[in-house]
Amino acid sequence: MIPGLDFIVPAAYFVAAVMFIYGLKAMSSPVTARRGILWSGVAMLVAILVTFLHPKVEGNYALMIIAIGIGSVAAWWTARRVAMTDMPQMIALYNGMGGGAAAAIAAVELLKAFAGQVDMDLATIVLAVAGGIIGSVAFSGSLIAFAKLQGWMRKTWRFGGQQLLNLLVFAATLVLGGLLVIQGPSPQLLLLFFAAALLAGILITVPIGGADMPVVISLYNALTGLAVGFEGYVLQNPAMMIAGTVVGAAGALLTQLMAKAMNRPLTNVLFAGFGKTDEDAQGGPASGEMRSIDATDAAIQMAYAEKVIIVPGYGMAVAQAQHKIWELTELLTSRGVKVSFAIHPVAGRMPGHMNVLLAEAGVPYDLIYDLEDINAQFPTTDVALVIGANDVVNPAARKDSASPIYGMPILDVDRARNCIVIKRGQGTGFSGIENLLFFEDNTRMLYGDAQKVAQQLISGVKALG
Repeated sequence: MIPGLDFIVPAAYFVAAVMFIYGLKAMSSPVTARRGILWSGVAMLVAILVTFLHPKVEGNYALMIIAIGIGSVAAWWTARRVAMTDMPQMIALYNGMGGGAAAAIAAVELLKAFAGQVDMDLATIVLAVAGGIIGSVAFSGSLIAFAKLQGWMRKTWRFGGQQLLNLLVFAATLVLGGLLVIQGPSPQLLLLFFAAALLAGILITVPIGGADMPVVISLYNALTGLAVGFEGYVLQNPAMMIAGTVVGAAGALLTQLMAKAMNRPLTNVLFAGFGKTDEDAQGGPASGEMRSIDATDAAIQMAYAEKVIIVPGYGMAVAQAQHKIWELTELLTSRGVKVSFAIHPVAGRMPGHMNVLLAEAGVPYDLIYDLEDINAQFPTTDVALVIGANDVVNPAARKDSASPIYGMPILDVDRARNCIVIKRGQGTGFSGIENLLFFEDNTRMLYGDAQKVAQQLISGVKALG
C-alpha cells in the first residue's frame, strides 16, 4: 500500500467534489458554462484516477480500464456526431445511464451482503434500496423519454385504471424494498425488486406527452443525482455523495422552475396526461383564418422597423437556422434596427435548448432576454419574429380558461404591433394545442423551412440596399 493513501484518496475526492460544485455554479450562466463543463470534466477525471488507488479496490484493474475505455469512446463518438437538435435525446440517454449505474451499484452491494462479503448496517441497506428504486425508475423512465424524443415511440399510451396500476406497481416496489431491509437481500427478492422498480419507471413515463419532456428530463436528472448520492454513502465515497447531492438538488430546483414556468404542479405533469399527441389533444376556440405573408414583404417590415424581437423555438432547432438568423440579425442591426432575442424557460425540448443554439451561432449574451425581462417590451415592438415556437407564445394561456395551458406564463408576442410566424405548415405542433396567435389580426404566417425562409429574408433585406 502506498504510504499516505488514507489521506490522499479522501483529499482527492474532496477536491473533485469542490470542482464539481464550482463547475455546476459556472454552468448557471451562458458566459461561464463552457468553463464549468471543463472544470466538471477535470473533476470527474480526478475522481476516476484516484479510485484506482482506493484501498478497497483490489484487482479488476483490467476490467475497469476496459469499461472506462468503452464508455469514453462511446461518449466521444456520440458527442461528436449528435446534432444539436438531438441533444435532448442524448441528455435523456445519459440521465438513464447514470440512474442505471446507481441501481447497478445497489444490486452489487446487496448481493455482496447476501454472500456475506460485506457487512451493511440498517442505514446503509435502506439507502442502498432507496438508491436502487430511484436509479431504476430514472433508468427505465429516461429510456422511454429518449424513445419518445427520438420518434421511436410516437403513441402516448393511456387506458382506464392506468393511475391505479401505476400506484399498485410502485407500492409493490416499496413493499419489496421493505422486505429487502427487514429480511435481508436474496437473489430472488432482488430480481423481483428491480423488475418492479424498472416497470414503475416505464409506467410513469409512458402516458406523458412530448410537450412535457423538458420537465421530465429535468426530473430524471434530479433522481439520478439523488441515487448516485445514496450509493455514494453505501460505498463511503465522498465524491459521489457530494456530487450526487449537488446534482440532485440542482435538478430538483430546475424541475420546480420548469413546472412553475408552465404554471403546473409537478404532480400534474406526471399524472394529468397533458402534453398529448396530435391525435388526442384538444384545440382551443380558434376563430378566423390564418393570413400568410411572403418573405419579401416580411423583410421590408423588419428592415424599416425600429425594434424587432426574435423568439426562437424548436422549429429553428430542427431547421438548424440559428446561423442564418444571426446573419439576418447582423444585417438588421447594421440598418439601425434594434434586435433582441426572447427565450421562454421551456422553449425547445430541454432546459436551455435555445440558449445553446444561439450561443453556437455566436449571438451575444446581452441580446438574449428571459421571459420576465422582455415581456414588457412587446407593446413597443414593431415586429415580433417567431421561429417554430408554439405553446410558449400561445395567447390561449391568457384568454382561454378551458385550454390545457391556461395560466402558463407566455411570451406576449401577440401584443407586438406586427407578428410574423415562421412555420412549416398549419398543424398544431408538438403539443397538439391550437395556437390562437396564428389567427390574430396582427399575425402573418410565413410558411417554410426556417433556414430557407431566413435566407429569403436576408436576400430581401439586402435587396433594399
